[in-house]
Amino acid sequence: MTGVMHLICGSTGAGKTTYARRVAEEVGAVRFSIDEWMSALFWMDAPDPFTPDWAMARVERCAGLIWRTAVEICGRGVPCVLEIGLTRADTRAHYSALAREAGFEVRLHLVDAPVDVRWARVEARNAAPDADQLPFALTREMFDFVETLWERPTAGELAAHNGVAVDTGRADG
Repeated sequence: MTGVMHLICGSTGAGKTTYARRVAEEVGAVRFSIDEWMSALFWMDAPDPFTPDWAMARVERCAGLIWRTAVEICGRGVPCVLEIGLTRADTRAHYSALAREAGFEVRLHLVDAPVDVRWARVEARNAAPDADQLPFALTREMFDFVETLWERPTAGELAAHNGVAVDTGRADG
């Protein structure tokens, strides 16, 4: 039996976690969120001052373990939803290729919303943090920096990865 690997991408505040939860519920999938794993395993030990190199080393380790676990689950015919920071086209292509090499169907989900809506969501999350999210406020400077890293999938990329684009542009998400 072949599983389906759902790859979730979108920029900060787009509604990826909410959407990933909904997809997992609809298709009976196991969901993996890099923010939840980082919050449970590492953020409480973050250095002060915070350093991106410290975080990225741990994000990469979490993503590797998430991937290995998802492959085992998906190999048993259970779909998986991966929300693991797929901000770049090369990273999405890498995970898609790995999934296909393992014999899985791939479905790329682009979760999108206008920048002003996304920033408003970040501000709301900063005001009322969720235990499964980042344990620190995301500043506008950090938000803007992540915007420079985000590579929105092209129509060709979505087509190549059985993709779907979802607009979560309502202010209430």
